[in-house]
Amino acid sequence: MEHPENAVQSEILLRPAPVFAFFKSLTFILYALGLLFLAWRCWPPFIWLSFACLAFAIYRYTFIRMVRYRITPEVIRISRGIFFKRTDQVELYRVKDYILTQPLLLQVFRLMDLTLKSTDSENPVIWLRGIPKSDLVDIIREYVQMARTRNKIMELN
Repeated sequence: MEHPENAVQSEILLRPAPVFAFFKSLTFILYALGLLFLAWRCWPPFIWLSFACLAFAIYRYTFIRMVRYRITPEVIRISRGIFFKRTDQVELYRVKDYILTQPLLLQVFRLMDLTLKSTDSENPVIWLRGIPKSDLVDIIREYVQMARTRNKIMELN
């Protein structure tokens, strides 16, 4: 990632890691396998429920992987969706707080979740989930300060 001082209009594009999407879909994959076993041992029509769970697991994996986080010095854009696209945009001068979390599983795969709290009424909490571990918090903090200075925003506590 390029540091904001080095490039005035640098843009950071992130998306959740494949391993993160897999673990978020794993529950439905396990349900599908369990129902497949029940179809084999007990009642063959369970195979249709197994296929439905597997289809939902594939949909969930694809949905998570299609999320895009685009961070510029002015805004954060979060695009998501497969059939119906939605893009949320938050001005960076509205960001108030940064929360970086790394549960054990994310630490093992060198990933992180970043939660940004903002004063935006439509998006008071912005989640950047399953992204590669980096110095993104520091970069966003500098972008926020630059955006506040550029827009002449002063924070009052």
